Amino acid sequence: MQPPIKPMLAKAVDGLPERDDLIFEPKWDGFRCIIFRDGDEVLLGSRNERPLTRYFPEMLEPIRDSLPERCVIDGELIVATDDHLDFDALQQRIHPAESRVSMLAEQTPAAFVAFDALAVGDDDLRERPFTERRRHLEQALVGAEPPIHLTRTTSDHETAAEWFRVFEGAGLDGLIAKPTGDPYVENKRTQLKIKHVRTADAVVAGYRWHKDGEGVGSLLLGLFTEDGRLQHVGVAASFTKKRRAELVEELAPLVEGALSEHPWREWAEAAAHEDGRMPGAPHRWSGKKDHTWVPLRIERVAEVKYGSTLNGRFREVTRMLRWRPDKGPGECTFDQLDEPEAVGLGTVLGR
Repeated sequence: MQPPIKPMLAKAVDGLPERDDLIFEPKWDGFRCIIFRDGDEVLLGSRNERPLTRYFPEMLEPIRDSLPERCVIDGELIVATDDHLDFDALQQRIHPAESRVSMLAEQTPAAFVAFDALAVGDDDLRERPFTERRRHLEQALVGAEPPIHLTRTTSDHETAAEWFRVFEGAGLDGLIAKPTGDPYVENKRTQLKIKHVRTADAVVAGYRWHKDGEGVGSLLLGLFTEDGRLQHVGVAASFTKKRRAELVEELAPLVEGALSEHPWREWAEAAAHEDGRMPGAPHRWSGKKDHTWVPLRIERVAEVKYGSTLNGRFREVTRMLRWRPDKGPGECTFDQLDEPEAVGLGTVLGR
């Protein structure tokens, strides 16, 4: 078994599936990582097949201390700050400068949460059912010490529902449900993911053109802070080609004169912004993508569907549900967001 290997994936479902053949796990908010170990040689594979090894040097010795001499283990690299998952800090770990990689390895060290075993010793486990792979994983990690962890599992629906409600407070974003009899199928969505779904009303402050140059690619969303500032909180996207063209027409009346009094007008031609919340600003994660944007007068409100928030922003790209002509922009404030009750990460890890 040689790297790279594409990880097994999950498809989204609404609500907790009422099936008796599922094992539930917490859904970790980190970097998917398949560990390949052969003696002292360790490789950290990623979902996009680009090795993560150089970015997480602090993980190599713990892996050698806690995992079998020869194994392939699927899991998630995470970073915690104040006993809470910190995806922003995790993203910062991917840096081209070796000196910064070394510094961040000390300042924000990572951990690894294992949730599947593809191989242990000479045994290729990919054709085995998940319950058998799980037994091998438990045996492989029986002596593991932090920062190497074994994810918790349950087949009890009431326990899974409680995890879904409580674990969000530690920064997790739902559950994964795994059919007990399924083999490990690379790059296929045969597992299930249950994520939190919420709605919010947001100001549509501008838009970006679609990458093909035809129609609206994404709407720039804002919420007002307590002191009246319009904060950029994310985007709504994934429109059909027909809808992209319709949005250009619908938003055309809001373009004229938009920049003269726009709350983000000082950002229109800026190359960067220090807090990373500038709409249209390029950053090192976006490569050469075109981030120019079209300002709109602050008049239109959209209801969007989102899963969770992170540091005052929607954690993922939102989906627009409908226009809200009955809502004024001033009603789009942060206090409408549903924030989970904070719990320590140790609660999720079972400590």
